[in-house]
Amino acid sequence: MELFQWGQNPWGQEMLIRVSWDLLYLAFWAGIAFILFHVVYAAVWLPKLLREKDTMPSVAATAVPSRVTRHTAAARFFHWIMAAAMLVLLVTGFFPIVGIQFPWLTIHWVAGVLLTISIIYHIIHATFYLDFWSIWILPSDLQEAWQRIRHQMGRSDSEIPKHGKYPLDHKLYHLAVTIGGLTVIGTGLIMMLRIETPLWPRNAYFLADPTWGLIYVLHGLGAVLFVTLTLTHIYFAIRPEKIWLTKSMVFGYVDRDRYLEHHDPDRWVVSQESTKE
Repeated sequence: MELFQWGQNPWGQEMLIRVSWDLLYLAFWAGIAFILFHVVYAAVWLPKLLREKDTMPSVAATAVPSRVTRHTAAARFFHWIMAAAMLVLLVTGFFPIVGIQFPWLTIHWVAGVLLTISIIYHIIHATFYLDFWSIWILPSDLQEAWQRIRHQMGRSDSEIPKHGKYPLDHKLYHLAVTIGGLTVIGTGLIMMLRIETPLWPRNAYFLADPTWGLIYVLHGLGAVLFVTLTLTHIYFAIRPEKIWLTKSMVFGYVDRDRYLEHHDPDRWVVSQESTKE
């Protein structure tokens, strides 16, 4: 299997052209392999990790409303716009490669511009209107993960801690999406210089050939990463024990019982008046 495709410029110099499309199939089957592994893991190990619900709610829990806002309307709007744009980009980017031909180029760059606008909106919204740090990995998340690992290996009899608003796996996924998203957006906008669009004049000589090759490689790496990320995201979204999270992205809230079952009220503080995500 090759990772990159190489070519020669008019002077006979070898240079990068793009990622090898073997990586597309690798990313797809890596996603399928992870899903199969998790199906077995969930069937064998997850029941052993389930903790009993607290019979006595903490003082912090007594102020929890019957419905806890998890995602505001603005956040949900961003999520579904981004999801639609990403699916269109994956279809228009990879279907022609596997032999399904259609006029894809215009649809692809329009979806890319829509994704870019949605990401800019999300950065501003999350920075100034939401709890910015709730989605980023903090020392407390690493401590919780270590405690869970020790518990799973039978080296700790202590109670498995509940997490804050977002567990570590959500934060790791968000980090991967952030890195991959910024990579494909940045390189994609530069690549639009090589085609005719109403946004700016075409300039195929904006970069030297070796630099164009690097841009294509980075764009391809980010794109194949999203193949795996999208497969696993859809899988977790439809798992029975995760449906309540998917519903929260539709309706915006989780009920009080789900909140107390999965979250530590001291780490994700809500109240009757709380509406901040």
